[in-house]
Amino acid sequence: MIDKPYSPACERNREPILAVLLEHFADRRQVLEIGSGTGQHAVHFAAALPQLNWQCADRAPYLPGIRAWLDEAALPNTPAPLALDVNGAFPEAVFDAVYSANTLHIMSAAEVELLFAKLPAVLGDDAVLAIYGPFRYGGQHTSASNAAFDASLRSGNPASGIRDFEWIDALASAIGLRLVEDRAMPANNRCLIWQRGANR
Repeated sequence: MIDKPYSPACERNREPILAVLLEHFADRRQVLEIGSGTGQHAVHFAAALPQLNWQCADRAPYLPGIRAWLDEAALPNTPAPLALDVNGAFPEAVFDAVYSANTLHIMSAAEVELLFAKLPAVLGDDAVLAIYGPFRYGGQHTSASNAAFDASLRSGNPASGIRDFEWIDALASAIGLRLVEDRAMPANNRCLIWQRGANR
């Protein structure tokens, strides 16, 4: 049995994110989490939103850790995690919500574009997309700490980095998603919510 991975950041941000999801996922039933990481968010959100089937997905190396969290929680609404890489195939299923936290600044710009290009195949007609993380606005960081974080990311991998909100919103708009909320979150993060068929 492997030791469960643990992220202090997931522990800190789970309640503010849950407050958003309780509002925007209240009428949802099938959720795909892209980049489930440790699996901490999945068990916390699935327990708080029992009407949801919370489908974890991440790259293969992360799956054992996610399984450890899911197995310990033993919730009825968390099926086995799926292997998912934006450079590969997406699940052959349709979801009425997609959630992803702290992923866009880890991916390359080309991978972010791939993600949005592949989303329509898994999104239902009125699907909600929720993305959490840091963003730039008007080409500017929202805090000195975000600027330092961005520099650190790019020094480790020049293809990574905090993304411009306007670019991400344009990618979402191009696949028929309309922004319904941009909520400020603790630690200079945002929670962005789009929906198919929503009026801007």
